[in-house]
Amino acid sequence: MFKHILLPLDGSDLAEAALAASVELATCFDGQITLLRVVQPALITASMGGSVYLDMLDDLENHASEEAYTYLRSLQASLQRRGLKVQIEVTVGSAVAEKILEIAVSSNQDTIVMSTHGRGGISRWVFGSVADKVLRQSPVPVVLIRAHDGDM
Repeated sequence: MFKHILLPLDGSDLAEAALAASVELATCFDGQITLLRVVQPALITASMGGSVYLDMLDDLENHASEEAYTYLRSLQASLQRRGLKVQIEVTVGSAVAEKILEIAVSSNQDTIVMSTHGRGGISRWVFGSVADKVLRQSPVPVVLIRAHDGDM
């Protein structure tokens, strides 16, 4: 355990709250970290015709994927300078929790470390909790780091 750590990130400071715990585990157990970003497909409703609409969606998805790679490469370089083994993975999907679990299984991760965004009440009910879904459905151990806006 803790040899292959999956760290899902969405680009927010709240998600990055799990970075320190991942680094600590990887350091203590000589593990490697896979930084994951799930790019959600653009959800645009418009009255445009066929190929123009599809081309625009493709452009938006490509731009979002490139942004995700740039973000993860920056983190990867920073962590590698500290002597850590780090890989990056970008995938596209609207069901974020399911994509995290899919990558965890397909890339043989033995631990998922992620932060909770601290949502409660109506916000959690409306948006759901990716961390909660991952925790309940994961075939591997999940380490949750509680993050709040005030912590950053």
